[in-house]
Amino acid sequence: MDAKAIEGLEARLRAFLSEYSDCFGRHEPADHLRRYVRGQLSDLPRKSVEPIALQFGTRPRTLQQFLSHAKWDEDRMRQRMQEQVSARYSSPWAVGIIDETSYVKKGEQTPAVQRQHCGAVGKKENCVVTVHLAYAAQQGLRVLLDGELFLPEGWSADRERCRKAGIPDSMVYRPKWKIALELLERAVGNGVGFAWLTADEGYGRIPEFHQELDRRGQPYVVEVPRNFYGWCQRPEPLHKEHHPGSGRKLKVKSLPPSRVDDLVAHSPRFIHQAWKDYYIKDGTKGPIIWQAKNAVFYYSSQGMPSRPHLLIVARNALDKSEVKYFVSNAALNTPEEQLLAVGFRRYAVERCFEDDKSEVGMDHFEVRNYLSLKRHLIISALSLLFLSQVHREDRGEKCGTDGLSGADGRQCDDLLAAHERAEATGLLGNRSHQDCLCPAAERPGPQEPPQADASPAASDRDQNLLLTSLSA
Repeated sequence: MDAKAIEGLEARLRAFLSEYSDCFGRHEPADHLRRYVRGQLSDLPRKSVEPIALQFGTRPRTLQQFLSHAKWDEDRMRQRMQEQVSARYSSPWAVGIIDETSYVKKGEQTPAVQRQHCGAVGKKENCVVTVHLAYAAQQGLRVLLDGELFLPEGWSADRERCRKAGIPDSMVYRPKWKIALELLERAVGNGVGFAWLTADEGYGRIPEFHQELDRRGQPYVVEVPRNFYGWCQRPEPLHKEHHPGSGRKLKVKSLPPSRVDDLVAHSPRFIHQAWKDYYIKDGTKGPIIWQAKNAVFYYSSQGMPSRPHLLIVARNALDKSEVKYFVSNAALNTPEEQLLAVGFRRYAVERCFEDDKSEVGMDHFEVRNYLSLKRHLIISALSLLFLSQVHREDRGEKCGTDGLSGADGRQCDDLLAAHERAEATGLLGNRSHQDCLCPAAERPGPQEPPQADASPAASDRDQNLLLTSLSA
């Protein structure tokens, strides 16, 4: 980033935030929003309210009031952000990604804090968990569209504790997969379209989650655990009840549902297939290859078979013990490489969490009421969107496709051409990823080492200039 670009960065931020001016009835909270975003984009080591306020000569309590009590419409801000993403980065192959993240907290007054599994440390810890919906489109664009607090059952049952934390009475315990569907419904209602949706096995293990995505007509490829049950050959249900009130049943000759790992190991539909190699990307020790198979699959929901789906199994070619299972409601003739490309797209939301925490300070909140936390999550997503937008503009990127087909199986682009167009750097320009898969036999030639090694240093330097210029 050159000196001229740095000089214009403040103006670009003002222009970006001006599109949210109707979220505020007065100019004071709008000014606080700009300070808060500038603080999140600065090089402050800690980006909580007090350091940001002191950085810009504002009383900490004033900025705390901006989050907790000031009158402004955070729901409209979230809606406007989603509308912007839809209008500017709409793509026929956009992938929505559902995931959750956690924040270690020492006290007991942060909304919804309790001892629970904490992905940030990989064990049970006193923490807060939020569920998110990310959007991955174009080369390198990945942003968080929405996020919501997970309210544990213990908190939900203690309404007095909820009221002290500012959690409205209408907000009760919902399993994470239901929160995810709420986020999806809200984004779609604001005009965001997803060609595909993906999620990890924590969501994929729930048959009702699959059913709800089907009901919404949302194409998906979600990871499932090895003990997800179903059939490769549809069993025959009874068409009438022999005993009133007994519910639907399968005919006696029908086999019970099997685990997906057993189906892959023993079903003729899998064992008579050869593994097919797919090139994922170049790693530090050479090309990374995964092998895959797929077959028609009927998952079990309350003992009854679903409509035809696809079960995809993928294993690391160098470590065959590393196996992933995916289920998709896509057309049965959808190319296997397209299904894998969606399933492996989950890294985009992990990058969003990493960048939002390390660069924006999403995990630096120190609040004791729900509204402050909600507003902090929305503003953090807004800051990340600005960073992504500036980075893309300065790299001169144009809108394009990545070679993913739609759910009807149509190919958007040649896979190899899409691979060659795949991003060379990450959101902040300091990591390398590939978005697309192609058969290993069509794998591009080795990458030139200087390209892979030279860009991070320059990108990191630009990033530091960006952050420093906004903190000035």
